[in-house]
Amino acid sequence: MADNPLVSIVMGSDSDLEIMNEAAKALDDFGIDYEIDVTSAHRSPARTGEFARNAAGRGIKVIIAGAGGAAHLAGVIAAETTLPVIGVPIPSTPLNGMDSLLAIVQMPAGIPVATVAIGKPGATNAGILAAQIIALSNATVAGKMKSLKEKLAKSVEEKSQKLQQMRKR
Repeated sequence: MADNPLVSIVMGSDSDLEIMNEAAKALDDFGIDYEIDVTSAHRSPARTGEFARNAAGRGIKVIIAGAGGAAHLAGVIAAETTLPVIGVPIPSTPLNGMDSLLAIVQMPAGIPVATVAIGKPGATNAGILAAQIIALSNATVAGKMKSLKEKLAKSVEEKSQKLQQMRKR
């Protein structure tokens, strides 16, 4: 764990770690310190509530919460904090994450949770979204975000040129 984390990555079970590590990798790319832990809305509700209520006081700016199945973790955290919460649906049941997606995205008015795609792409995007939030008040991260967007645009241009060259053959 980092000494001064700005982002907290939490998951409902350690079995979610393979997916949630994608959020960590994205944060690493931006040089953003984070912490990572397990807490469960269902199996450890008191721990989860305490975590959420204390996160801002510990310097956390954004929480990324990954959960599968009923996936109440992000919503329970959002109910207990004023920090932005990003929910990552984990494909851990025979429903392949659709249950998690719907549980995370269908929050009642007043309890917003930004919800990303199911699985690893969603976890990556959660890390990038957290970085975008941090970039609002951090010029270094903002510069890295600009570089990422430029790299993505350049990649599309290169692929387009390659495709056009293949068509000319």
